[in-house]
Amino acid sequence: MRSLQYLPSVAISYRTQRDVNTSLLPRPSPIKTRNYPLPLRAATSTDEIPPNAVRRKTDSNWRGGFSLGVDLGLSKTGIALSKGYTFRPLTVLKSRGQKLETRLLEIAEEEEVDEFIIGLPRSSDGKETVQSNKVRSVAGRLAVQAAERGWRVYVLDEHGTSSEASDRMIVMGLGKSERQNREDAYAAVILLERYFSTQGLGAEIILPKSLDLQEKIKNSSPKDPDFLPGKLEEFYRF
Repeated sequence: MRSLQYLPSVAISYRTQRDVNTSLLPRPSPIKTRNYPLPLRAATSTDEIPPNAVRRKTDSNWRGGFSLGVDLGLSKTGIALSKGYTFRPLTVLKSRGQKLETRLLEIAEEEEVDEFIIGLPRSSDGKETVQSNKVRSVAGRLAVQAAERGWRVYVLDEHGTSSEASDRMIVMGLGKSERQNREDAYAAVILLERYFSTQGLGAEIILPKSLDLQEKIKNSSPKDPDFLPGKLEEFYRF
């Protein structure tokens, strides 16, 4: 399907047909028009509602809102934050269900996030799993609540992010206990790095069914004029 938008109105002209050539009759009144706006159409792709990675690709000087990486596990959810190509692990949440979704929205508000990048589990051959369905359910519910705020939700293949995160923490010299506590957050970092390094390739937008909410997402214009590269040292903390 195509981009959600109001299409140009169709102007229909009409004129009363009478003996307009008879000099005794008054001059015809100006042509009148009637506007018939066409219905909204649903948007379905990242081409129509581009994620931050795509926006950055098309404009190297663009500075938008934060992106929140979400690694949904069976018992824990890792959260990471990015501004452009700068990433950091944020926290690990142990809440589930509605409490988890509410907390994700709260973090997004606190950190000026305008999009969620949620890891989608896939097998080594690229197929979705039973866990993929659970992730899609969470992403769908979150997408509705996010859209009310003009925010977007995307899912992206997360295969291999946990093992990469473990390897990275070993190289960093983190102990076993610390690695266990932070692995999910670092997996979310890997997810965001993959997302930006591939310029959003493979990201799939999760849209609410409401066309009004889709329009709200599309019309949102994330901007952050206060972002300064000189503040990156303060940004990278965990």
